[in-house]
Amino acid sequence: MPFEWSYFFSLFSMPAFWAACWTVVKLSSLAWLIGLVLGFGLASAKQAASRWLSAPASIYVWFFRSVPLLVLLIFVYNLPQLVPASGKVLSNPFYAGLIALVLTEAAYMAEIHRGGLLSVAKGQREAARALGIGRFGAQRLIVVPQAFRIALPTLTNEYVTIVKLTSLVSVISLSELLLVGQRLYAQNFLVLETLGAVAVYYVLIVSLFGWGLQYLERHLDLGRRKPGTLGDTQVAELRSGLPQVAAGNAHTREPGAPAALHLSNIHKHYGDHHVLKGIDLSVQPGEVIAIIGPSGSGKTSLIRTVNGLESIDEGEIVLFGEAFIQAGDRPENRRQREGVRRIGMVFQSFNLFPHRTILDNVLLAPRYHALGDATDLRRQALALLDKVGLLAHANKYPHQLSGGQQQRVAIARALAMKPDIMLFDEPTSALDPELVGDVLAVIRDLAREGMTMLIVTHEMDFALSISDRVLFMENGHVQLDATPDAIRHGDHERVRRFIGLENA
Repeated sequence: MPFEWSYFFSLFSMPAFWAACWTVVKLSSLAWLIGLVLGFGLASAKQAASRWLSAPASIYVWFFRSVPLLVLLIFVYNLPQLVPASGKVLSNPFYAGLIALVLTEAAYMAEIHRGGLLSVAKGQREAARALGIGRFGAQRLIVVPQAFRIALPTLTNEYVTIVKLTSLVSVISLSELLLVGQRLYAQNFLVLETLGAVAVYYVLIVSLFGWGLQYLERHLDLGRRKPGTLGDTQVAELRSGLPQVAAGNAHTREPGAPAALHLSNIHKHYGDHHVLKGIDLSVQPGEVIAIIGPSGSGKTSLIRTVNGLESIDEGEIVLFGEAFIQAGDRPENRRQREGVRRIGMVFQSFNLFPHRTILDNVLLAPRYHALGDATDLRRQALALLDKVGLLAHANKYPHQLSGGQQQRVAIARALAMKPDIMLFDEPTSALDPELVGDVLAVIRDLAREGMTMLIVTHEMDFALSISDRVLFMENGHVQLDATPDAIRHGDHERVRRFIGLENA
């Protein structure tokens, strides 16, 4: 039997097919959107620390990924036999099909979202915590936008899958494309022609919505965004209206004033490994302390306890005479959150937010904490970028900057919160030697302005030249707490050997 081309083409003007096509669009789009939201909730629950959240979410995902959709469709449609009250909704094939699709797709999308969430670097959450941004705020502003961009290609593919799965809803008599086609070829026996037209309708739906989602994917692709460096004229115009900014809340040393920071008997374990073994330290306002020592001595762990990124097992941390962190505290309690806002943190690996411009990186935390009106905050952020020599790059994204430039942005971002204390965790160790000087110059300027700073560094000459005191740590202990002059001219053989002042 020859292929009936005239009949085939006539099917594209048939109202029943276009009505069925619209049904497929509604069903697939609603199932995708609702599954997207529910799937994210399930993914977040699976990652929760509480077993009361993670266990039910894991069971849901396991069960509904295991049950065939065809079985679920028939069960949901016939559920009114068990629960008569559900008949008002489930007796409608569209709603029964939508519920079955959502139940299945939420389970699959949960795993897609979980993959996206796991792909967001841990440092992004830590940077948010260091800026005093709460868990929900960090998810909304930092984690979810990045995770969604990562997961979007797979979510787009899942929409295509849903469109094709709508054909199964024909088993509960929903007039979608396949059922309309089946009814036609049951009457005229033109199976190939009818199913060919059905296939074209499905391809049309998938192509149109697929192109739309691919456009969204390209729009979110940071690699396609190429904002240029501002010209000299633009920089001059911006600079003319900017305020003078100080180094956060710089302090002078006054007799009788409480210590800016006081650590008492700090202990920290990672499992059986005892990292910090009874650290005592007092930092006066305006003091600059360099922390040096061999790798694994506990330097980074020490400053991470200062702003709550690591809990402590014993001891207490006092901030400007007020209780701040104590052993056994719940993470991110209110007292800690308020204290963290007074402490700026600059990470070894920058931890800038890649989906936001340089200006947005600096602006994010002050806007979140409502530290001023939008215009003033923007001017202050631009002034800070000017302070670190990056005003011309305000509209760029982190990946468009060198490592040294990114670290200077990280310093500006920390200063935007007007901190009382700045912490630097090996700020130059991830940089090429040529880029180290610019970052150290910014830190040196902060020291001149009276900023209280703790700096973990391997730059020995810099540590000796900028610091009021140098702490040498080894095996979880502070082995030496002395001035740079005392180290240069004293008989501390182990420390002098470590910093290269004498041969082993």
